[in-house]
Amino acid sequence: MDFTVPQELEDYYAELVDFIEKKIDPLVAKDDNIRFFDHRREWARTNFEEGGLPRHEWEDLLRQARKAADEAGHWRFSAPKKYGGKDGSNLWMAVIRDRFAARGLGLHNDLQNEHSIVGNFPFVAMFETFGTEEQKQEFILGGFEGTRRVAFGLTEPHHGSDATFMETKAVRETRDGVDGWRIDGEKMWITGMHVATHCAMFARTSGKDGDASGITCFLVPNPTPGLEIEEWMWTFNMPTDHPRLSVNNVWVPDSAILGVEGRGLALAQSFVHQNRIRQAASSLGAATYCVEESVRYARERKPFGEELARNQAIQFPLVELATQCEMLRLLIYKTAWEMDNMPHEEIEKTISDKVSMCNYYANRLVCQAADRAMQVHGGIGYSRHKPFEHIYRHHRRYRITEGAEEIQMRKVGAYLFGYLGPKRGKYG
Repeated sequence: MDFTVPQELEDYYAELVDFIEKKIDPLVAKDDNIRFFDHRREWARTNFEEGGLPRHEWEDLLRQARKAADEAGHWRFSAPKKYGGKDGSNLWMAVIRDRFAARGLGLHNDLQNEHSIVGNFPFVAMFETFGTEEQKQEFILGGFEGTRRVAFGLTEPHHGSDATFMETKAVRETRDGVDGWRIDGEKMWITGMHVATHCAMFARTSGKDGDASGITCFLVPNPTPGLEIEEWMWTFNMPTDHPRLSVNNVWVPDSAILGVEGRGLALAQSFVHQNRIRQAASSLGAATYCVEESVRYARERKPFGEELARNQAIQFPLVELATQCEMLRLLIYKTAWEMDNMPHEEIEKTISDKVSMCNYYANRLVCQAADRAMQVHGGIGYSRHKPFEHIYRHHRRYRITEGAEEIQMRKVGAYLFGYLGPKRGKYG
């Protein structure tokens, strides 16, 4: 067994740090862009007068950073080489995202809107596996060129984790001699619709409520007649780009189907493992940042003439968090390595529970670490002059969005008790 991070990965990370210092940090230093990261960050990023959407200046800065990273060969790192990427592995992505988040808030990696100079592209893998050749050319290459951006339209106002009960329906309908589908229903929390060119809209096309089959994914252009943004949902962490929307008499041709008719839910679930392990690594890195900043402050702060760190009431909670970080890092790296060393379809059958362990535990841990950092720092920790409240507000949503932690714990339970996975049938 060798737990050493590969030297080529260490070398590449050093290259990334050099790029951040030479290209990204100077962007932050220009035109008062620091306002997006200091105590003014929420106000600077949010257009409160226009539905709470991200300000154009904020999103333009993110585009500048991505463009610079793409020109340097970093942004597409995780994508296949044929699309300009480097076939970045799960292990390499986990290490990079862990270390990026451990650097603290910055233009190099601000996950409030999933921005990073080393991008994560779940739709690339989805289109590569399920898309037609025309869809691959349009949406994968178009995505990297900025001409296509796809939002993920699964959740509904009354159905989140219970996606098999979705009320959005699609029925066959021919218009002007072209075979297609009419879609009617509602969706909610469909992130990025203010800039999306298409929504991957999931709708029931056959079967009954609760059936895993019979749900189809349609690539619906945005805007399109009948698709309406009803409201932008303001959240714990602003700005917002998460709308509630309706689709009434929306029509698309057969060519808009992504994947196989009736198999859309399998498509939606097929790449959650990559997203979950990378999200876990980011939460781990942010938790590590909170612990290390708290340790540094506790050594510097001297109430009553003695270091705050001398108090065991300060030491012990941070010891617990530091221990959990170290154990979790080993599990995340090991799980990512195992994912890289088995066929994609095997992940769900053998180690899906380990991916869920990493994800729900890391997302819970970062919230605990941010809360502890606020407590150790006292009043200044509660202020927006420190990043802990921002870290807490952002990462708190991860306990819901990439599969609620209860759903993931249910997955772990099913593997543990032999209802699913390698132990299936072991206990009767």
